Amino acid sequence: MIDSRAVVDEKAQIHPSVKIAPYAVIGPDVELKAGVTVGAHAVIDGHTTIGEDARIFPHAAVGFQPQDLKYKGEPTTLEVGARTMVREFATLHIGTEGGGGATKVGSDCLIMAYAHVAHDCIVGNGVILANSATLAGHVTLEDHVIVGGLTGIHQFVRVGEHAIVGGGAVVLMDIPPFVTAGRNPARLAGLNLVGLKRRGFDRPKIKAIRSAYRALFQSKDNLSTAVKNLMEMEEYQIDEVKKMVSFIEASERGVTRT
Repeated sequence: MIDSRAVVDEKAQIHPSVKIAPYAVIGPDVELKAGVTVGAHAVIDGHTTIGEDARIFPHAAVGFQPQDLKYKGEPTTLEVGARTMVREFATLHIGTEGGGGATKVGSDCLIMAYAHVAHDCIVGNGVILANSATLAGHVTLEDHVIVGGLTGIHQFVRVGEHAIVGGGAVVLMDIPPFVTAGRNPARLAGLNLVGLKRRGFDRPKIKAIRSAYRALFQSKDNLSTAVKNLMEMEEYQIDEVKKMVSFIEASERGVTRT
């Protein structure tokens, strides 16, 4: 149902089951898939696709051009996955040609009020951005990451799966998977044990991840030496431990430590 007071461009692709509230504005290159709900005064523009059963709350601004002076109007995109909720006054921008051309937010995410997802960010599934969490351009958040309120994440930083970043943190380097981090600048503060248990990690896996964490981040060795030592340990046979090592080896900004 589209309210008669909404402004919906005739070129937009709107599934018949979509609900659009009064005074919402939908641009010509927008696609809203089945079950999408758009709140009053929300604006969706740009080459933007909103997945099934997603909810865009009132006053959200979705699909606008990036806050990047290099952007010259190229037809880049924003994709928002199924069942993701974009809360009031949140802002999500399309990508840039130089950054790959696409901003992507996965399924089952919660983007809370005033949060910002900048150009060329890649956000995985099940991610939570708390109120006023801010992602600069080219940030990658892997699946099931939680970012606390008022946290700022620097350009090109990666945050590994199942990590949690505390509120008010300033993240300047990569945050590895399965950990907690916080402060300014951000430092590691241990494993995300509560999150791992909630996600169904069994005791042997958690034990292996804990041993890997100690070897990597509580050792007096430099990180490259710590990685080599870990690869010789029995725990390295666990897939999650291998993911930690692969994440570190792929880092370009450097990895946050304790």
